Amino acid sequence: MQIYLVGGAVRDRLLGLEVKDRDWVVVGATPEEMGVQGFKAVGSDFPVFLHPETSEEYALARTERKSGKGYTGFTFHTSPDVTLEQDLLRRDLTINAIAEDLDGQLHDPCGGLADLDARLLRHVSPAFTEDPLRVLRVARFYARFAHLGFTLAPETELLLKEISATDELEHLTPERVWQECERALSTRSPACFFNLLQMVGALEKVMPGAEHYNPNRFQLLTEASVDLDSEQCFALFAVSLTENEPLDSAQESIRALCRHWRIPNRFKDLAMQVRGSLEALAHMSQIDAAARLEALKAFSLLRQPERLIRLLPLIARLYPKCNLKQLEQGIQAVLTQIAAIDNRAIQAEGYTGKALGEAIQQRQLECCNRYQEPEA
Repeated sequence: MQIYLVGGAVRDRLLGLEVKDRDWVVVGATPEEMGVQGFKAVGSDFPVFLHPETSEEYALARTERKSGKGYTGFTFHTSPDVTLEQDLLRRDLTINAIAEDLDGQLHDPCGGLADLDARLLRHVSPAFTEDPLRVLRVARFYARFAHLGFTLAPETELLLKEISATDELEHLTPERVWQECERALSTRSPACFFNLLQMVGALEKVMPGAEHYNPNRFQLLTEASVDLDSEQCFALFAVSLTENEPLDSAQESIRALCRHWRIPNRFKDLAMQVRGSLEALAHMSQIDAAARLEALKAFSLLRQPERLIRLLPLIARLYPKCNLKQLEQGIQAVLTQIAAIDNRAIQAEGYTGKALGEAIQQRQLECCNRYQEPEA
């Protein structure tokens, strides 16, 4: 039995990045031998085991053969005779096909070390085209490593275009597409993911409304996105996708995309709020008290004033002429005033039911009417 650290853990360590997850491949073993060693079997597609102490995944070395459509259409073969090289040759990119044995010796049959030095994303073998999910994975790696200077090998770009020209991408489930999108939105260069998909003809196959995507606009909105999380990036993506549509049409487009990809509500809700109400929030000094109160309520800021911190980076990108510090101080001041309204005292004045709600709202409007941003 020979054990090797493989994939992202080796790649990221060599790039000087934090290693978060470690995956292992085991050569020369059977499932029965893994059980004797105390490993717990998981999964049904191919033999994967959890280490009895670390719970890290150990997979038996395997080969694979295309047997159907999509990314699940594969038949896997495992046996003690499968070599490390055979296992590595089935992987997607050369930089993900480097292994390290328990003595720290690197095994690189696919030239991944040279491609790491050259900052190049290159496919391992022609079998790359058999898995349509690799189009999305390569785009995600491009987004993740673009800030390090990685580029796409021309021959790999051609293969991505070949896959996109077939019907293979149409066999990907919407949930799996969204999973890759969400991961890409968490990278430092999320626009690179969508830009590459558009360049190779894949975006139109996996995303409704792809014809409205403006790569330059989304690139501008997410430059240096280290202060943005995936929900904020998706909101900016939704805005860039619908900027030229009337509000009602834009929000229906966002709903349609979220339904298609089965996107969690927290992503959809923020995108809808930003598309519908962020402009008012960014221009509080230019609107009346009723519009101010409506904007605050649209983002639930009366109940959750801490949410303002997550909205400010979006305002900075969509409305760069705003004085962010003055805006924040003005909004925080009015939220403090509204929070100080004593509902019980108003009730003690004799207001009940609907009249009580109206009286409270009137006090909130008075606070919004006094809204003022400090001078620069």
